[in-house]
Amino acid sequence: MDDIATTLTISKKTIYEHFDNKTDLVDACVDFVFDEIARKIQYIQKIETNPIEGLFQIKKIALKHMANSSQSPQFQLQKYYPEIYAKLKKRELNVMGKGFKKSLKRGIKMGLFRPSINIELITRLYFNGMQGLRNPELFPAEEYKPNQLLENYLDYHVRAIATPKGTLLLEKYNTQKNQ
Repeated sequence: MDDIATTLTISKKTIYEHFDNKTDLVDACVDFVFDEIARKIQYIQKIETNPIEGLFQIKKIALKHMANSSQSPQFQLQKYYPEIYAKLKKRELNVMGKGFKKSLKRGIKMGLFRPSINIELITRLYFNGMQGLRNPELFPAEEYKPNQLLENYLDYHVRAIATPKGTLLLEKYNTQKNQ
């Protein structure tokens, strides 16, 4: 709290006028960052031309906020503020999961995703996988670069649910991206 007060050139008393304790401050910061990320993702989901391209656009946002090291915000939250981390995980699924489910349904209507997929299960598998990618014990930063890790995960995810038409679109997207 001393460092925050010094950086903001305010007194600790001023901070405590707005937050009862450090945990409340961390919780408010997590909510603020989550809301910012959620707004960006929801915007992409709203304007996406197709759900496969949308996933890769969302990846760009995720990369800005993802670090797979022991210094990552997610790792720090999990270690020092497990209640806030649990709340964040639940909120990710509830808030962003709604848009993800809409995207899956749209992909089915467009013939990109198999109509037989279980939308609820796929949503939970996707979010569990995304959370797992941020685990530095599973994916040490020295061995796994965030961009490549996300690329591989999205490719794996799309291929698991795609129709042949969706797979062709994914391969076309991958080819264009690599040129």
